[in-house]
Amino acid sequence: MGFDREALREAVETHGKVTRVVIAAIRGSSPREVGAAMLVWQDGQSGTIGGGTLEYQAAEAARTQQSPARLTRHALGPDMGQCCGGAVTLLSEVYDQKAVEALDDAVIARSTSNADMPLSVKRLVATARAQGMKPEPQLIDGWMVEPVHVPSRQFWIWGAGHVGRALVDVLYPLPDLAITWVDTAPDRFPNNVPRGVTVLPGAKPVDLVRHAPPQAEHLVLTYSHNLDLELCNRLLTHGFHFAGLIGSATKWARFRSRLVALGHSPAQIARITCPIGDPSLGKHPQMIAVGVAAQILRPARQNDLKKDQSA
Repeated sequence: MGFDREALREAVETHGKVTRVVIAAIRGSSPREVGAAMLVWQDGQSGTIGGGTLEYQAAEAARTQQSPARLTRHALGPDMGQCCGGAVTLLSEVYDQKAVEALDDAVIARSTSNADMPLSVKRLVATARAQGMKPEPQLIDGWMVEPVHVPSRQFWIWGAGHVGRALVDVLYPLPDLAITWVDTAPDRFPNNVPRGVTVLPGAKPVDLVRHAPPQAEHLVLTYSHNLDLELCNRLLTHGFHFAGLIGSATKWARFRSRLVALGHSPAQIARITCPIGDPSLGKHPQMIAVGVAAQILRPARQNDLKKDQSA
């Protein structure tokens, strides 16, 4: 979780002044974590801080906010009749184009009361910059500190057909994915590509493999089995963190034998996952996308659970 500067910049360019509401601190049970944020403008909003009534009231207050920044505290049970027994502190800040352009650091720290930066915050920010580490979002000594959000997973989707489009629709809202979308020509893509998705047309997509980061994750689902095969071949030579191929068990058996003939060992080939998704959900593109999304997100979620259990 971090400060999504690009989403804020786009919202301000589209809607003018925008109020960003972020959970600055929590006590007890809360619908979302510290750092969860939403953007609010006169006739709409994006993102969520959760909580139903909490979010509704915070959004209404944001639309009439006059001060540049406001810190408020809310007891979810007594004040709002919610089942959560905790309390949250919200920081609401109004941004225009000038204010957005001033956000030019990897760590965004600002006072909630126009106070000078305390030593505790100076140390936190200096350590984060020196070590290249992102601090956790937190309210400390009257200052809100958040790292600028940078997606942690590079995701390459090869193919802009029905399944590729469904996958992009499912995956692009997720905060930690930077999606690169590849196909053979610009007209293969929809007219409206979601924010944050990089479209990369190329007459020979296999030649673009070398531009992918070695730790990128790949989903191969083009219109051509021959193209799928050559992409698998290039990816095995290039390197990757994860590679998934859409197809049946029969398709994968044929691909394995052909990849062996191309010089790849069975152990190397086994790094490619095929089929991808959950066949029990059916073959509708959206159902394939849901199954694939669950599959690729599960390892990350398991790591989060391990961290929670060891805390």
